[in-house]
Amino acid sequence: MKLSISRGIPKFVFLSCVFSLICVVLFSKFYSFNPFIILDTKCMYDSNPHVTYNPEIKILETVIKKIEQEIIDIKVSYKNSSHALRYGSFLADILGLIESAKFVENFHDVVGLPERDVNQLYSVQPVHVSQDFFLTEEIRKYVRMKPNRLGKQNFMGANGTFTSIGHACFSMKQELEEYMNYDVGDICNDDWKLAQRLMVHGCDPLPRRRCFSRAPRFYTEPYPIPESIWRLPDDKNVRWSHYRCKGFACLAASKAGKGFFKCADCFNLTHHEMPRWVGPVYLGPTNSTPDLMITEILDLKPGKIRIGLDFSVGTGTFAARMRDHNVTIVSATINLGAPFSEMIALRGLVPIYMTINQRLPFFDNTLDLIHTTRFLDGWIDFVLLDFVLYDWDRVLRPGGLLWIDSFFCLKEDLEDYLEGFKMLRYKRHKWVVVPKVDKDDDREVFFSAVLEKPPRPF
Repeated sequence: MKLSISRGIPKFVFLSCVFSLICVVLFSKFYSFNPFIILDTKCMYDSNPHVTYNPEIKILETVIKKIEQEIIDIKVSYKNSSHALRYGSFLADILGLIESAKFVENFHDVVGLPERDVNQLYSVQPVHVSQDFFLTEEIRKYVRMKPNRLGKQNFMGANGTFTSIGHACFSMKQELEEYMNYDVGDICNDDWKLAQRLMVHGCDPLPRRRCFSRAPRFYTEPYPIPESIWRLPDDKNVRWSHYRCKGFACLAASKAGKGFFKCADCFNLTHHEMPRWVGPVYLGPTNSTPDLMITEILDLKPGKIRIGLDFSVGTGTFAARMRDHNVTIVSATINLGAPFSEMIALRGLVPIYMTINQRLPFFDNTLDLIHTTRFLDGWIDFVLLDFVLYDWDRVLRPGGLLWIDSFFCLKEDLEDYLEGFKMLRYKRHKWVVVPKVDKDDDREVFFSAVLEKPPRPF
């Protein structure tokens, strides 16, 4: 089906409404179902004589194949179009709904079986995201449910292991299959940049792989602590093939064209990084500053800030400074144009490689502190900011601190962003808004705050 993007999306919206109606009809027959389990219907029909053939399943399978083909066609025809990416993601969402409807029909067909037969059927059937959608065998093997041996529940109460991939992997089929194209037990391709592109665009989590990751050819032992904290690491400890700079000296130099612009001076440990959070770095009109010092924040709750997360773009200096006060900080980062993750690790600190797309991998009410700077700025969508802030609230313990450090945006957007922070209903310890005048105009402002999570329920 050949469509122009400008006309194809409205046409598909109409078609998707038809498909959605099919799903609604199917869903209305049942009280509840599990939308995350998709049975292999062909295998079920062939292997269990009690299951009768349902013509509605055949219709759904035809629809699924057409949508899968459309995703492939749009990927080939409009490879570099942002509209095509949105269109493909929309198709993938519809595909998931229809696959769920397909599961419901399967469930309806087996509910008449004795409980023992149903349990046996569900414990041994392979589970996959979409039948024959991915061509690479490693992806197929990965996404299928891995049933426990002997058909018994494991200590977690599950009959099998359900490995997952990000929903946007459907619209990035070609890239994902390239990523998963390797020889089992061999050395992985040098494709971390492809993996990061998949993650950033929503194909996250990525599937695990059964190959050995590449290491730098001439890796040397990192410098010992405390020397490693404020010394540039050895260039031999990074794979530089996908970076514009080929060494840490290039990254630390004051020059343009290093391949990234966020935190461009973060690798300059002595002049740029060392003064941060021990004294004001940015001074605006009348010596106003959004910079808050670590000591004044820790003095708000003496001895009670022990562990936390830094969700920023940087090389781990915040974690290094907090280490001086016996506070353990995990630094969330990705390698946007430079080896930020390797740099943090080589300094003797803890990086966690993750994107803004991910739910934080911490349990509820566990962290004392979340800090963020120069990352969640005026580019972020208001709804996305809501999801991020609620997730941060989830992992902060009652009495924990949220430190918004030098958030900047356009003046006209400030009130909208501040409403997002106010909806948390946190206690305010610090709340500062100052002009941002490091550019030729005065259209932007800095906002910094330290907020304390209240106990809940109120």
